[in-house]
Amino acid sequence: MREIKDNLAENLTKLRQANNLTQSELAEKLNYTDKSVSKWEHGESVPPIDVLKSLADIYGVTLDFLVEEHQSEVYDKRYNYKENKPNKIVITLLAVSLVWIISTLLYIYGLTLAEQNYWQIFVFAVPVSTIVLIVFNGIWGKRKFTFVLISVLVWSLLTSVYIYFIENNPWAIFIIGIPVQIAIILWSQLKQG
Repeated sequence: MREIKDNLAENLTKLRQANNLTQSELAEKLNYTDKSVSKWEHGESVPPIDVLKSLADIYGVTLDFLVEEHQSEVYDKRYNYKENKPNKIVITLLAVSLVWIISTLLYIYGLTLAEQNYWQIFVFAVPVSTIVLIVFNGIWGKRKFTFVLISVLVWSLLTSVYIYFIENNPWAIFIIGIPVQIAIILWSQLKQG
C-alpha cells in the first residue's frame, strides 16, 4: 500500500492534466506559485488543508478522493472543472442582478411612498455590484481579475460619492484614487506561496 503523500501527488498531477491545466494556470487559481504546485505533484511537500479543499472544489472531487489510490481510467473528463464554469457564471450574475433588483425596489419605494427621486441608488449599485464580483472572483475566479475589479470598485465608488455631492463640487475626491490605484498595482505584483 502506497503512502497518502504519494497518492496525493499522483492524483494532483493526473487531475490537473485531465483538466488541461498547466501548473502555472493552477497556481494562479490558487494564488500560489507554479513551483509550489510542482512540489505538491512531486510529493516534496503537501499543500495546506485549505488549499486541498480548494483543489477538491476545482476538480469536483472529495478530499478523500485526493488521498486515495485510483486506477488511471478514473481521471476522465468527469472531473473537469470547466463543466461547472457556466453554472459559476450564472450564479455570479444572479448575485449581481440581486443588487440591481434591490436598487430598483428602493428607487420605486422612493418614488411612490417617499415621493423622492433617489436616482443615485443606481449610481451606488455599481460599486456594490463590483464588491459582489470581487467576492465571487475570489471564490472561483482568476487572481489577476481581482485587481481589475478592485480598481473598478475604487473609481466607481469615488464617482458615486462625487455624483452624490455634485452640488458642492467635490472634484478633489478623485485625487484620492491616484495613490490607491498605485497601491493596487503594486499589490497585484506580489507573488504568493
